Amino acid sequence: MLKRFAQCLLKPLLRTALAVILSVTAMTAAQALTAEEQETLQDLNAYFNSVKTMHGDFIQFGPDGSQSDGKFYMARPGKVRFYYNKPSVLDIVADGTSVSVRDRKLNTQDIWPLGQTPLRFLLSDDINLQKDTNVTNVLVEEDLVTVTIFDKTKFNSGTLTLIFDAKDYALKQWTVTDQQGYDTSVAVYNVVSNGPTNPDLFKIDYLSNARQNQN
Repeated sequence: MLKRFAQCLLKPLLRTALAVILSVTAMTAAQALTAEEQETLQDLNAYFNSVKTMHGDFIQFGPDGSQSDGKFYMARPGKVRFYYNKPSVLDIVADGTSVSVRDRKLNTQDIWPLGQTPLRFLLSDDINLQKDTNVTNVLVEEDLVTVTIFDKTKFNSGTLTLIFDAKDYALKQWTVTDQQGYDTSVAVYNVVSNGPTNPDLFKIDYLSNARQNQN
């Protein structure tokens, strides 16, 4: 079940149940954002682009209410790792080109192109939520800013909801809603920004995947 959650995170994603929004509707909504909402997106862009590395803890909530947690490490552009604590055996790695979901117990992994997952929004070298995404809603509250994005890839389509701190624009949580209306949410905490990282954290064993496909 946890592996299914991880795949939901990547396929329709990081994978608020919402009905599927047609791409034309999403583009129209993006164009209708107010000046204040546009300014908020610019501030979020500025924050994101100032953060090159990040690490901390995360907790993931699945569609059936199940929970898992672990450590995450990020290095932009393109690199992230989610290491799940036991009893989960998952390890998710993006190396700048691909994203792998590895089962540490079975020693198997599935690989997808990074550009076909919603992770690309958070890991690109120059993040521009206005230009590169179909933003359908920006909600500014006293404590939080919520940005809703319609995401369409060749794998699937769905909605990505990003939640930020309203004061410093730090990312707090994201939710992926797939076409069936199932939510997968990830909340991050104890976050350290622009600290040192280990490049070895973001390596994918492609040879292992090749051997797996031969069997």
